[in-house]
Amino acid sequence: MMRRRQFIKALTASLATIHTPLLAANRLALNPNRSGKPAKLVWVVMRGAMDSLHTVVPTFESQLSSYRPNLYPAIKDDLLAIDKGFGLHPAMTYMHELYKQNQLLVINAVSSGFTERSHFDGQDFLESGLAHIDADTGWLGRAAASRVNKAIAVANSVPISLRGYDKVTTWYPSRFHSADASVFDALEDLYQSDKLLSKRLAQGLELRQLTSEGRGGYNRGRFVDLAQSCGRILANDQGTDCAMLEVGGWDTHNYEIRRQHKHLVELNDGLKALQQSLGDYWENTVVVMATEFGRTIKENGTLGTDHGTASCMFMAGGAVAGGQVLGKWPGLSKEQLFEGRDLAPTSNTFSWIASMLSQHWQLGDQQIAEVFPQASPYKGNLIAKR
Repeated sequence: MMRRRQFIKALTASLATIHTPLLAANRLALNPNRSGKPAKLVWVVMRGAMDSLHTVVPTFESQLSSYRPNLYPAIKDDLLAIDKGFGLHPAMTYMHELYKQNQLLVINAVSSGFTERSHFDGQDFLESGLAHIDADTGWLGRAAASRVNKAIAVANSVPISLRGYDKVTTWYPSRFHSADASVFDALEDLYQSDKLLSKRLAQGLELRQLTSEGRGGYNRGRFVDLAQSCGRILANDQGTDCAMLEVGGWDTHNYEIRRQHKHLVELNDGLKALQQSLGDYWENTVVVMATEFGRTIKENGTLGTDHGTASCMFMAGGAVAGGQVLGKWPGLSKEQLFEGRDLAPTSNTFSWIASMLSQHWQLGDQQIAEVFPQASPYKGNLIAKR
């Protein structure tokens, strides 16, 4: 049985010794500008601790039926086959198509290194990207500072992931009825003597025009609508090459069969909407999707699962070297579980992201060290060769 102290020690050692940064020559060989489009990056936080065993299912694990006598049979006959004996949840039809088109990477048994089971702290740790939680700076903001002109957070306020970077705009659909043009004209007159307010109003109107609200639609805050608007902004707002989205609801303590299906439909449809609204920019885009931690191996008495440790993450996009299942599988026998109850982590979330940043955004070793001081890129191609 793996103990918490052993896990921390092993994960730290792995980051320090067995994973090395890519050589500069290799980065040049992976030039992300094949399409002539800028290298776009979308970061999606799946809040609530997604159950990877009900998402990317190890069909070869004979113990799964005994651990999950209700959850596993509910999906087992309809799983969408991918490599190495895994199957995607039946709701993930578009993501399965992306996988077959080599535009989706599945990475199993990952952990940020966070060792507790608190959602809020786990999410803050995932967004900060440091050895400790720092709510004033996020890994995406640190990366963007050396790579992009502007970033957009599809949120009511700047999330931790993008803090510490001063060129971040936020957008989120209003819950109020749409104002007509006369209101905006009045605001322009009111703000004309204040340069900052005038600038902010102009930026807001520009973003509004790019989203469904500005096109006669009503964006209610559903993930599919947010993802569609995010894609439009990235495709049309010059210089905005980086975005963050959030999709919640993954805390499936009960009735997981129904609830997980609903949220996987959301994720699947949202990714499709993002791809469609990006248009040609999709070819040079990477979408990184991760959650704060995983869930228990065994289902509980309310047809759900409780807070665990390792989960899975995804990378999608036209720039991704997809069609692969990555990450060392730890096994599900009792002695292979973390603390006798959880999927054991075998690799670090931040090191996978560091590899992507090194290859997709061409960040150098020093820049990577500033983004993730405790993590180094894994070797291997995550971005398609150009």
